[in-house]
Amino acid sequence: MASQKKWYRSISNIPGQAYLWLAILIFGGSGAVTRKLTEIGAENLIDGRNPISLCNVLFVGNFCGLMVLMLIYGRQWNKASLRQISRKNWLILIVVAILAGAISPSLIFQALELTEVNNIILVGRLEPPLILALSFWLLGERVNIWEVVGAIAAFMGVILAIFLQPPGQEMMNLGGFNLGLGEILTAIASVALAISTIISKNYLSQIPIGIYSIFRTALGTMIFFFTAIILYGSEHFMDIFSPFLWQWMLLYGIVIIVLGQSFWVQGLRKSSVSVASLVASFTPVTGILAAYFILGETPTLAQYIGGSVILVGVSLSQFGIWQKHNRRHTPDSIKSAPAQQEIESEIGFKGI
Repeated sequence: MASQKKWYRSISNIPGQAYLWLAILIFGGSGAVTRKLTEIGAENLIDGRNPISLCNVLFVGNFCGLMVLMLIYGRQWNKASLRQISRKNWLILIVVAILAGAISPSLIFQALELTEVNNIILVGRLEPPLILALSFWLLGERVNIWEVVGAIAAFMGVILAIFLQPPGQEMMNLGGFNLGLGEILTAIASVALAISTIISKNYLSQIPIGIYSIFRTALGTMIFFFTAIILYGSEHFMDIFSPFLWQWMLLYGIVIIVLGQSFWVQGLRKSSVSVASLVASFTPVTGILAAYFILGETPTLAQYIGGSVILVGVSLSQFGIWQKHNRRHTPDSIKSAPAQQEIESEIGFKGI
């Protein structure tokens, strides 16, 4: 009994930053791991079908993520909390769930089929500058000069990463420019996430994180599932119960979903907004390293140039965030769904 109490005490003494760093290492590698799993599935076809297709990974991964969120936040789903949510807020939650829980992840998974993981990581950096610009424009939030300069630099880095790409097979001509289809889908996904974050900040500040997270994941998964059936037919998920799929999805679910989400939630509970945002900003670095070691993706010249400018922008933005929160007399905390969603915008793709 004494040893058990000592173990619990040692666990509770782990700083929030440690949990956040572990989560970022896991989330950063989620894109590379997802691509690797689909490659393994392509080498082990079932009647000509890839059992570890991106649609199967997204659906099963979201299902595992939902189970984890229910274990962590299930208590928040009580009658007292649910009665406090108005019909208007439920409708807004539905819109946010469609944008952030269905459209955005579907586009990211589709982009994984068309372009390199590094491109998805870099183009996904559009989200934080968009959120900053929309917050200032639509919500009238105050921003400091460092955040503005950092956002502009990050945006320019993304533009460079997109337009300096060498010609490829999956390209679209827009206004005389040849742009990669995967990069375009990732950019659209970033816009959808930015809009959902702005909607959350304006209307859902009083919604408990647990209700928001579970509802978004559950509804987003359902919409994705039925949309895929309508577009591709019911046979699209005929390998969803394949033992070969599940033996790999158990690994994916335990590491990427269970451990990643658990570490992230625990870290958010014990950290401030500025600290969590700073740690989350390192996700692109861990993602590019994971793509190199897992997939052997060596950054191209365009990715080096765009990525370097993005890192400068992220550094300036983080200095601005630290400066803004350091001036407050009370510690900043993460107690609302919008606050969590804005921090998660620094991460980008998390595997679900």
